[in-house]
Amino acid sequence: MALTITVNISDHQENVLLNDLLDIDDWVQKAVAGKLNKCSKRMSDQARQVLMADADVATMPATEQGLQEALLARDDYKNRADRAKAAEG
Repeated sequence: MALTITVNISDHQENVLLNDLLDIDDWVQKAVAGKLNKCSKRMSDQARQVLMADADVATMPATEQGLQEALLARDDYKNRADRAKAAEG
């Protein structure tokens, strides 16, 4: 599944951004790439901790994507929305 996100801004908001930015789309793409990189690192760290704490896990994937996929495949995996819902009680 791929996700397409569209952001609508007014002409005035575009002019405000262009006061500081050379290219709005380039800035948005780089901002998303930066956020994805940070989230990816946190998820890989989380996966390492969860897998190392599980006595049933004999080996761990060697790649970041492999670690993330192993975490996502777990029955006890909860994404951010699920964790927030569980915290509500």
